[in-house]
Amino acid sequence: MPDWRLLPIAAAISLLPSACPGQMTRPHLISPAGGETWSAGSMHRITWSAPSALRLVRIEWRTDAGATWAPIVGRDGVEATAVVSSADAVNGFLWRVPDAPGTSFRLKIINAEDPTMTDQSRGRITIAPSAEVAYTWTCATENAAFAPRDGAGMIVYKDAMWLLGGWNPGDKVNFPMVCNSEVWRSTDGVEWTLITRQAPWEGRHTAGYSNHDAKMWIVGGDCNQGHYQNDVWTSEDGVDWTLVNDNVPWGPRALHHTVVFDGYIWVMGGQTVPQFAPAEQRYYSDVWRSRDGVEWEMLTDSAPWGPRGMIGGNVVLHGRMWLLGGGTYDTPTIPTREFHNDVWSSADGINWECHTEAAPWAPRQYHEVAAFDGRMWVMEGYLKETGNRKDVWYSADGVNWYEVPDTPWLPRHAASVFVYDGGLWMVAGNSMTSDVWKLTRAE
Repeated sequence: MPDWRLLPIAAAISLLPSACPGQMTRPHLISPAGGETWSAGSMHRITWSAPSALRLVRIEWRTDAGATWAPIVGRDGVEATAVVSSADAVNGFLWRVPDAPGTSFRLKIINAEDPTMTDQSRGRITIAPSAEVAYTWTCATENAAFAPRDGAGMIVYKDAMWLLGGWNPGDKVNFPMVCNSEVWRSTDGVEWTLITRQAPWEGRHTAGYSNHDAKMWIVGGDCNQGHYQNDVWTSEDGVDWTLVNDNVPWGPRALHHTVVFDGYIWVMGGQTVPQFAPAEQRYYSDVWRSRDGVEWEMLTDSAPWGPRGMIGGNVVLHGRMWLLGGGTYDTPTIPTREFHNDVWSSADGINWECHTEAAPWAPRQYHEVAAFDGRMWVMEGYLKETGNRKDVWYSADGVNWYEVPDTPWLPRHAASVFVYDGGLWMVAGNSMTSDVWKLTRAE
């Protein structure tokens, strides 16, 4: 999150260098535009665009009963006039909506160097009652029987949690080929049983994993062995696996997103990574589906959310599948990564709705998503500026987001997340620990 400066306006202006009148420019408020409904206590990004000559802005609000504009309240709860560097406009100002359900308001953004240059929301924003819920984390075990790993498969199947494969190049004993094909099972998160040391599928991580048609599925893989794993496997017991497709029509790719929805397995996005496995450089924003893993249908070759991948887990909620954040991996020809924090959903894989372009959680990749307790969840992940993360967020609608405070586990990315036994489970990941945690509603 940007390092916002919350200062009284007089103090802020006294720190400003002089500027030529011709440089006085008008900011443009992007979000909120007006007409939105934001829940009390939820976090939102106020976003704007500004010419490069505009250096600082103030943000104020006025309620339907208010006669004057007043300073907004920052995330820390201290009332102050916000003076924000316009260079941070791309990230937005993170604001906690006041606890005033039933109130409507407008927001105004002001050029701090020339207060005559302003812009405001075109309509009023309504504050709805809070949807915040108290949750708590419990550590099931800090040292599970499996070796530390990230990117392991996570499937809830036959009343148990199943952990498949994973990556740990620093452990040559358990991961002689960088990734392995182990299969582990647990019914309580404490005791884990090794079902098979070496399944017939090649070791992998960050693949597609799902429970579909009363079987466990592995859909595609990675490129750590110098080639792309364009295969689909299924099993009813974790020991005997059947190769149902050895050359999917959407290959080669890695880092794709996999969802089970409406009786189909869906594959979206992903990319090639030529420095790991030779292939034409490709970034995908296509959407495919299959009922049996053999026959695949492409619904669109260019979804509006654009090329991305590196999203673990999946969210199906309110009769729709959701795409939350994600990004692209750097390659020799494109040496930078992209990180997103937008929220999209679709009921058919063709028509997508953007619920927010800038959620309050930081842009990220290699994060985990889940649907639990009637809410969608985004947790941990990786961002270049901050490294591994440990924040946890939830939303019932993809617009109003709340953060669970005081996460007790270590920062990580590419963990394994399960929804099982009345809780949301966080297992292992790039913290390279074998810990297991369970989140439940606070009593």
